[in-house]
Formats: sequence, C-alpha cells, structure tokens
Amino acid sequence: MQINLTGHHIEITTSLRQYVEEKFTKLERHFDQINNVHVILNVQKMQQKAEAKVQLAGGEVFAMSENPDMYAAIDSLIDKLDRQVIKHKEKLTKH
Repeated sequence: MQINLTGHHIEITTSLRQYVEEKFTKLERHFDQINNVHVILNVQKMQQKAEAKVQLAGGEVFAMSENPDMYAAIDSLIDKLDRQVIKHKEKLTKH
C-alpha cells in the first residue's frame, strides 16, 4: 500500500506522517487489496481537515473529517474509511 500525504497550510512532520501510516495499517487488516491512498491534511482558520481517497481492487472510497485537533480528525477519517472499506469488501464477496 502506497500512501501519498499532502499538507495544505500545514507542515507534514515526521510524527504526523507516522501517525497516518500507523492508522492506515488498521484498514489493511480488514482489506488487503488497497492499492493507493492519497491523504490531504488541511488547516482552515481553527478547523483541521483530513480527507483521503483510497483506491481498492474493484473501486474507490473517499472520506473527509473535520475537527479542531488534527489527530482527532485523522482518527475520525480512519473510522469512516474503515466502514466504507468493510462495506466494499462485503459487496465483492456477495458476487
């Protein structure tokens, strides 16, 4: 799984990058056919925004999360993506 991390109005620190990579390994446990992930971390005034587009075998999922704390926004983003990835996996196994 390749993770592309982009920051808008925020510097991507080593700890932030490690946190994102660690969280995305959780997704890989549920569905191992994740090809590419593009994560955008953005700061707008007092809101921290995290969004990601995940390319899977047989489709693509997108989620976005906002929170005053960037780490909480990333946690929420992973939870949303996790639900979508599981739903996608269930669709593939039904056919």
